[in-house]
Amino acid sequence: MESSTQITRLISLDAMRGFTIAAMIVVNFPGNEEFVYATLRHTKWNGLTFTDLVAPFFLYIVGVSIVLAYSKKLGMAGIKPGLYQKIVVRSVKIFAVGMFLNMLPSFDFTDLRYTGTLHRIAIVFLVCAILFLNTNWKQQAIIGITILVLYSLALNYIPTPGIGEVVIEPGKNLAAWVDQQYLPGKMWQGNWDPEGILSTFPSFVTCITGMLAGRLILGNFTPNEKVNYLMTAGLFSSAAGYFWGLGFPVNENLWTSSFVLVTSGFASLLLGALYFVVDILKRQKGTEPGVIFGANAITVYVLADILALIFYISDFGGKTLNHHFTDSLSQAGLEPKLASLLYALIFVCINFIPAYLLYRRKIFIKL
Repeated sequence: MESSTQITRLISLDAMRGFTIAAMIVVNFPGNEEFVYATLRHTKWNGLTFTDLVAPFFLYIVGVSIVLAYSKKLGMAGIKPGLYQKIVVRSVKIFAVGMFLNMLPSFDFTDLRYTGTLHRIAIVFLVCAILFLNTNWKQQAIIGITILVLYSLALNYIPTPGIGEVVIEPGKNLAAWVDQQYLPGKMWQGNWDPEGILSTFPSFVTCITGMLAGRLILGNFTPNEKVNYLMTAGLFSSAAGYFWGLGFPVNENLWTSSFVLVTSGFASLLLGALYFVVDILKRQKGTEPGVIFGANAITVYVLADILALIFYISDFGGKTLNHHFTDSLSQAGLEPKLASLLYALIFVCINFIPAYLLYRRKIFIKL
């Protein structure tokens, strides 16, 4: 049996984190928004694309990372107050960076959006890290299941105020109504926000599933047993999410209960496969870019938004750089969607340069 103290760092998790950030950049920064392959767009409402997997994968990784970072400190006397302070400070910093990115490029304080990817990461990390320090894995699982059931019941059986009946349509559902009443600032879709108040609760569960995976990885099982359990849990979760989705559709915008189970299942399958290949078989060739991106994941995410001011917003001869590139390739006969994807991949490579320099100099920027 393998002791939980033997695992210090998972290269597979670092690689998964890094490749997830790279995928975020690809889907967030196509060469031309008008020409994007369907799977590289978010679903408009119900359904699931590759793009819809990116955000839940990152929250799942946050959950695994919480366990790896704080497990050894749980038994230390008097350390919790210091951990609480660090958790709160880190959450505030991530949220503040999210606000900074939301204000780019005009810094218009009269039209602020108080939600977004980093905002949700900050809130989920804060809640789940504190939860981890005060509960065991069984309690975490019960809390997660309870949230998913209550969320499903609320959206499926509580009539939307002002409409008088249960509606689950864009901008016309209980979650949208709550945001319209209580969410400050601008909403992403005008009268609703995919990172709104109610949908944040099931996103906690996405992180909790990562925490449960982290507990499994640190458990007293052989490496092969850990892989088997991760893969089995992934298959079971994905199947459960599919069947739940028949009544409460898979929907990233609402972060539905079925969406949580399906995406967490896929994340467990991927982590299990990477853990087997990278950490057990030690076949690490090809994972280096992911590890490099993953070493400064949030820094790279922020950098991409800043570099976008040059590559996607600044005017060069009447066009932005991305439109110059995609228009030129399209005129040369390349399919527009492929040209758009190529530019997104080039932008990923551009962001890789500073990530590589930071990694080579062993500079790890932790918010």
